[in-house]
Amino acid sequence: MALAAKICGVNSPDAAQAVVKGGAAFMGLVFFRKSPRNVSPTEAAALAAQVPKSIEKVGVLVNPSDGDLKDILDAVSLDMIQLHGHETPERVAEIHRTFGVKVMKAIKVAGSEDLASVGEFESISDWLLFDAKPPKTMDSALPGGNALAFDWTLLAGRSFSRPWMLSGGLTPENVSAAATASGAQTVDVSSGVEDKPGVKSRAKILAFLEAANRG
Repeated sequence: MALAAKICGVNSPDAAQAVVKGGAAFMGLVFFRKSPRNVSPTEAAALAAQVPKSIEKVGVLVNPSDGDLKDILDAVSLDMIQLHGHETPERVAEIHRTFGVKVMKAIKVAGSEDLASVGEFESISDWLLFDAKPPKTMDSALPGGNALAFDWTLLAGRSFSRPWMLSGGLTPENVSAAATASGAQTVDVSSGVEDKPGVKSRAKILAFLEAANRG
């Protein structure tokens, strides 16, 4: 079965064109200054303008303030906000209510105990995203996009009341195995389609999307 795919951290016109050409379902735009994939609201608006409405534009933010969200949403039309920090269920619900945009909450996973918080977010999120939790010993770890995978079988056989994405360490070579092991129907990639951090590869984006389309 074909997998829906999100290409995250798009920060160049060439990458945006590859997203369209390869038939991605989602394009992620990162608004986090410490990330090598960071874009400004103005840059994001220009990239979003290259992508048809059929591809959902997802803004990735980390513990955003209302001011941050307003500035971004005033500049670029996003279909969904991905919260990738330490946002509480109350904060997720508040953002959803205040800005009237779909919200996806990232759950960072290292072991089965990290899935205990899922229930708190299911009723207030439109989507869930499961990403690898970086170890405390990892220097300069980002909230996401660290090229780390977790044990995909932790998700096998589980059912959630919201649609969800699998993220963390995915590549064109392993995405099919990851989906089979986890049961994911939607996958999310960032570092796995880059030549170096923050530099997207057109060839790798197209290869990932081709692999996802094969399922």
